[in-house]
Amino acid sequence: MRSARLFVLLKTPLIGHCYILKIFMKPDFALEDPLTFNMVLPWSHFNTAGGKGNRDTASSKLLQEKLSHYLDIVEVNIAHQISLRSEAFFHAMTSQHELQDYLRKTSQAVKMLRDKIGQIDKVMCEGSLKVLRLSLTRNNCIKAYDKLKLMATVHQTQPTVQLLLSTSEFVGALDLIATTQEVLQQELQGIHSFRHLGSQLCELEKLIDKMMIAEFSTYARSDLNRPLEEECQILEEDRLVSLVFGLLKQRKLNFFEIYGDEIIITAKNIIKQCVINTVSEIEEIDTEVVVKLADQMRMMNFPQWFDLLKNIFSNFIIFLKRIKATLNVIRSVVLLVLDKNQRSKELGEASVQKNPSRESSVDTEVAYLTHEGMFISDAFSGRDLPSATANSASPRNVCPDSEPSSSDSVSESECATDSSSSKEQTSLGITPVGIETMIGEDMKLSELELVRLANNIQELLYSASDICHDRSVKFLMARAKDGFLEKLNSTEFVALSRLMETFILDTEHICGRKSMSLRGALQGQANKFVNRFHEERKTKLSLLLDNERWKQAEVPAEFQDLVDSISEGKIALPEKKPGAPEERKPMEFLVVDGQKYAVVGTVLLLIRIILEYCQCVDNIPSIATDMLTRLSDLLKYFNSRSCQLVLGAGALQVVGLKTITTKNLALSSRCLQLIVHYIPMIRVHFESRLQPKQFSMLRHFDHITKDYHDHIAEIAAKLVAIMDGLFDKLLAKYEVKAPVPSACFRNICKQMAKMHEAIYELLPEEQTQMLFLRINASYKLHLKRQLAHLNVVNDGGPQNGLVTADVAFYTGNLQALKGLQTLDLNMAEIWEQKR
Repeated sequence: MRSARLFVLLKTPLIGHCYILKIFMKPDFALEDPLTFNMVLPWSHFNTAGGKGNRDTASSKLLQEKLSHYLDIVEVNIAHQISLRSEAFFHAMTSQHELQDYLRKTSQAVKMLRDKIGQIDKVMCEGSLKVLRLSLTRNNCIKAYDKLKLMATVHQTQPTVQLLLSTSEFVGALDLIATTQEVLQQELQGIHSFRHLGSQLCELEKLIDKMMIAEFSTYARSDLNRPLEEECQILEEDRLVSLVFGLLKQRKLNFFEIYGDEIIITAKNIIKQCVINTVSEIEEIDTEVVVKLADQMRMMNFPQWFDLLKNIFSNFIIFLKRIKATLNVIRSVVLLVLDKNQRSKELGEASVQKNPSRESSVDTEVAYLTHEGMFISDAFSGRDLPSATANSASPRNVCPDSEPSSSDSVSESECATDSSSSKEQTSLGITPVGIETMIGEDMKLSELELVRLANNIQELLYSASDICHDRSVKFLMARAKDGFLEKLNSTEFVALSRLMETFILDTEHICGRKSMSLRGALQGQANKFVNRFHEERKTKLSLLLDNERWKQAEVPAEFQDLVDSISEGKIALPEKKPGAPEERKPMEFLVVDGQKYAVVGTVLLLIRIILEYCQCVDNIPSIATDMLTRLSDLLKYFNSRSCQLVLGAGALQVVGLKTITTKNLALSSRCLQLIVHYIPMIRVHFESRLQPKQFSMLRHFDHITKDYHDHIAEIAAKLVAIMDGLFDKLLAKYEVKAPVPSACFRNICKQMAKMHEAIYELLPEEQTQMLFLRINASYKLHLKRQLAHLNVVNDGGPQNGLVTADVAFYTGNLQALKGLQTLDLNMAEIWEQKR
């Protein structure tokens, strides 16, 4: 018995690597419990009868040694746990010393920082006062120097004016006169030596008035009749600015009419000179026999005449750019004067409102002195000088290349912004202060006069564009008298239209307004071209359809590239690459956005024809509405004609087909789906080229899409109807008897497999599944009728078992077809539901 207990004690797990009884580890360990006490101190060791024997003594010693051993183990483990955490205790003590070191260093750094702040404060305070004192001294010196310099400049006024007039610097002379007059009245008033200078300057001003009109007429002729090959846009810009400023000062506001008369004369001469130059290079035209220029022009072939027209348009563009550049300079000067007048008026109103409060604060400003007796406001007054200089800009740098604006207020704000050019950007030789004074006070023009003059100058640019367009129309009509333009082929007319459209857009871009004469002439010729273009392609499509055998065609690589470019957003025919074409094998399907389309050859060519319509609209934007109507007619014709040939079985007589098969029907449906896929892209293409008021025409595409979907649905219904008739014929003879599967179901499965084989490669898997669901619904309806006719019910009887076996055979065969594995046939519907 004792040996067994000793064995248990030796096998009891201990803490660490030794063993201790599990009872010591229990959370509810308590010696008060008799059971627990007996387990720890078993009385069997001490209750021997007749005294203590040697055996009992040994057992009690063993128990005492075990308990002592347990105590040692516990103490060892406690010591071990304490040793594991000793490092954290010593680390905490060490960290406290490091923290004290950090606090000591921080205290030293704060002390150094306070010392530096004190030094900086001392330096900054003393330096600021020194800067104020030096600034005030500098401003006083500048004022004294400017006054002496102004007197020296006024003294040289008369010789300088004579020198400026000798070089036609009218604006410089007028500016100098205006500035001198103002300086004499304000800055140098009362100086005895300048008492006669004012009357002398008035006589000089009258002389300048007569000289400027003649000078501007000469400038206009020189500017418009100089060779067009010159790259310079503006002829002698300084001279022009000088003339315009001078004319405005003298209130000669009709000077732009001189420039307008010269534009008309020069436009006629440009066309005449271009015809003469071109005729002289053509050996076939004898100028001695054919004297008139118009007759000589009519003897040219299309390439020669086209090059002549291109040359005329090119010269007109250069001509208009020069006119625009010149008029922009003139208009910018006018708008600068207007802007200065408006700003002067606003400043005057603002000063009136501020004067009362300003007078009341004079005493406060005078009394605000530093300890050294300086005005702080005077010390900083010199900082306003750069801004005053910046505002006095040269007019010749104001908006020379800006676009004309339909709103004068916009142009004024733009020019006012640009008028802040620096003094160094002008070469007129007039001080900025002189320009400010001349524009602000000497210009005796009202805002209404200046606005009207700016608008007239802008209208002159529009008139120049109209003149160029009118002369071009006369040139076109002179060539079209013998029906020349109506005989052009598509390529030639597109090239002509593109050239004219480019010229129209360029002139609109230059002048900022549409000129309708040339556009109207182009529209008239374009209408005739559209009719011929449409009839040619409709006839071509009709011939293709009449010869189409409705068999799947191979897709050449060029057509695959074509649809790929459409998918990338390029709705246009690809350009022909130079060199020998790369040989690539044709493909079985046309891949569009990841979907395979089995198509006939006619549809491939139809896509190309559609792109020709789209590209024609790009080339000739003015015919967008006509082309949309014609393209709608073409798409409707393809839909109706293909319906007649396939659904209506017209192909049997036209091309001699023996029968219209399910494959023909599926192929026709897929071709229609391809066109439907591209209709939204075509719609977007046309929508971006129509005016908002023309968007109602886009409804044609909605009608066409609906017609195509109806046609596709009719084809699907036809395919279902074919199988429906087959089911009606076969199931009418169905009898419920052995063997299973019956011949009827075998035949049905065979026909279903044929149908699947015919359409699976042609239609997408989703459409194939939907079609077979409809066919299966028709099959269930016919089977249900036949079972009702045979009085076969779902009663688990022998006949029910035969039908179930046939249906299982049908279901297995149908779901074994490719793509139909997951089709939900729901064959329970063939049985009549019990009420």
